[in-house]
Amino acid sequence: MKAGRVVILLAGRRAGKKAVIVKTYDDGKKGKQFAHALVAGVEKSPLKVTKSMSKKKVERRSKVTPFVKSVNYNHILPTRFMVTGEFAKDGSELKSIIAEDKLATKESRKSLKREVRSIFNDRYNHPDSSKEKQPAVDFFFKKLMF
Repeated sequence: MKAGRVVILLAGRRAGKKAVIVKTYDDGKKGKQFAHALVAGVEKSPLKVTKSMSKKKVERRSKVTPFVKSVNYNHILPTRFMVTGEFAKDGSELKSIIAEDKLATKESRKSLKREVRSIFNDRYNHPDSSKEKQPAVDFFFKKLMF
């Protein structure tokens, strides 16, 4: 599995949620002796908006709630979609912002989620229809119906 692949989580609290692989550890590492990936995903998808809704209501319903987590390969299902480089803001991509050491303390986790939230909200609210990867981004933000 490569960075940028959209996956569906299969186990745990976030089972059924979509995420994008940020970094992979095929051979594991010292604390985790199994193959795993660092993922950033959508905890709460944006809700449907209609033309008759007020601006305030549209803004509130268009927010994305993210999560960042380390997941075992056995608990993720890869999809056909890739979003490499699609979540870049001010020249910095997800892989430069998200690191395993930032998950260590509560304060750094909170600031990390805030940064990821701003990137996801910016990408969702300002789609780039000229890019060929836009369908993959649309799939990423849509709620999985099953």
